Amino acid sequence: MTAAPELPGAVMEAAQRARPELVERLLRLTSVDAPSGDRAALGAAAEVFAAELAELGGEVERQARSGITHLSTRLGPAGPKHVLVLCHYDTVWPAGTAAERPGRVIDGRVSGPGTFDMRGGIVAALGALRLLGPDRLPAPVQVLLTGDEETGSASSRELILDFARDASLVLVTEPPLPGGALKTARKGWSSYTIEVAGRAAHAGLDPERGISAIDELLGTLRAVSALRCPELGTTMNIGNVSGGTKPNVVAAEASAEFEIRAATEAEQRRTQEALRSLRAVREGARVVVTQRHTRPPMERTPEVAAASESARQLAGLLGLVLAEGPAGGTSDANLIAPLGLRVLDGLGPEGHGAHALHEHVLVDSLVERTALLALLIACA
Repeated sequence: MTAAPELPGAVMEAAQRARPELVERLLRLTSVDAPSGDRAALGAAAEVFAAELAELGGEVERQARSGITHLSTRLGPAGPKHVLVLCHYDTVWPAGTAAERPGRVIDGRVSGPGTFDMRGGIVAALGALRLLGPDRLPAPVQVLLTGDEETGSASSRELILDFARDASLVLVTEPPLPGGALKTARKGWSSYTIEVAGRAAHAGLDPERGISAIDELLGTLRAVSALRCPELGTTMNIGNVSGGTKPNVVAAEASAEFEIRAATEAEQRRTQEALRSLRAVREGARVVVTQRHTRPPMERTPEVAAASESARQLAGLLGLVLAEGPAGGTSDANLIAPLGLRVLDGLGPEGHGAHALHEHVLVDSLVERTALLALLIACA
């Protein structure tokens, strides 16, 4: 990535001039509910974001998968390789939250549901593309806005991979690490359900005829907990446990939900193979482990490291310091990095409070990220 001498200053000046427009757009988009899994609300939100994409000058495509609409547009010249700008418009907040807690600007911060994750990143990406204009893009740019990232990207996964395979660079505008650092590694994530079947019996009259599903589940969860390997970054968390009916009845059924996060593909594979081999210990009991969602680890590959170093140099031309680091959470970058592509994640504006009531982004950072994204696209 190289930049003409006058370009960094020009894009930063343009981003500064666009400051009021960026804030106004973020407030407007924050007023749009898009709760993950709520198809009616997502459908209405998709039309708002489709209108935003249409203003960039390209044709907007809507792809409905499993009832969820994903949006894309292609800008710039023709070419075999493109820059992929990857965002998601869904949030974790239920319908009605935007009206109950509308976005506002106080002390240089824009607060409101979804501002940090990730309406701020969308606004910065759209702002960067408006700043450059479709006729000034040196390479094709593909923008993809998905509607199910917060629930695991089940319907958008293959679409994301299709768009990414021919990309020369992927820009993911998820929130950054504290201080604005890029996320150059993310743990992989897998969520599971354990269902245990036993046999009911009277706990006082004939307990020996029963097979306790709860006892079997507790033993199974001890085996699952043993998969933790903190020194390698592998963690495990049991989210909920249920089972049985009454104290005087041997439990016939029990279940639990848990997740495992792993820093490397090897560790994720180890845990997955171990879970596939789990069997009931008590004769007559049955244990079924079902994987609900999974994302591979985003390891700091040579391609990711090279993209991060180039971004750091370009940020320096803007007068910005751009650090990097690992993250425990996942994003759609987890799906792309294993393809061996140059991926930059955490390009959204700095802020705090993802999925929390104090969620906000810093206006200064929103302007800076707009300029940085414009420079990254212009120099791709």
